Amino acid sequence: MSSGLIKKKQPDSSTFVRNQPLRNPVESQTSEKDFDANFSDLQQLQLWAGALVVLPVFVQAPWVRLNPLSACLFTLFLLAFGIPLALIGQRGWAVAGELLVGVSGSWLAGCLYWGWLRTQPLWHLPVESVVLPIALLGLSSRWRLSSSFYLASLLGTACTDLMMVMTGVMNQWPVVVMAPLQQAPRLLHETAKQLLHPLPLIALVCAATLIVLLAQAMQQKTHLASEFRNTWAVASAVLVTTVIIDGLFLIAALINPGLSGLI
Repeated sequence: MSSGLIKKKQPDSSTFVRNQPLRNPVESQTSEKDFDANFSDLQQLQLWAGALVVLPVFVQAPWVRLNPLSACLFTLFLLAFGIPLALIGQRGWAVAGELLVGVSGSWLAGCLYWGWLRTQPLWHLPVESVVLPIALLGLSSRWRLSSSFYLASLLGTACTDLMMVMTGVMNQWPVVVMAPLQQAPRLLHETAKQLLHPLPLIALVCAATLIVLLAQAMQQKTHLASEFRNTWAVASAVLVTTVIIDGLFLIAALINPGLSGLI
């Protein structure tokens, strides 16, 4: 009986292996292209976030000195333009709208302080934090990009104020902003020169280094496949730009105090 059984030849599994298309390299190549495209989008996002941090230096500061009320009302324009753009705009425009909503929080806080409380340095950080509760709630909503911009700006402001306290510059703040226009540049220049002594200079360099390292840690998180990639990218760009602006402010105060925006 056993001799009558027909033994069927089993298919060689290696044949199927050899005949399978090589998909992994193709999938890997596609993934790399997608990553490069996303990384390019993140770079553009960071560029715009950094530009919007610089905006108050050249626009808000002189505007608030001339007419603080109209500068405050400009917050409504930012919201009226940013919110619809974020809700109904296409991909790039929607992101721009979310950034404008984040800028509106920093803009309003800056106008309130520099318009009416600029001679009270202790009120600077509390007033800048006026939108903090809304921003914290926004982190768990579709507005987390707006929140990340405002919160990173606030963190940069807090670091700047802390260093002003540690270096003794905070005590000179009311003196500089209350001085007559003819004396203010000289006072600001003398205050900036105090930062060139060894201990204040070391403190500033250490603080700037820590902020940059924190920004780099945030930047590393943008390489992860997460819905928070844009959020980390914006926060990183805002912190780095804050350090750059502080450095430019110090240079301006030393070379041409009138360009600093404080007076």
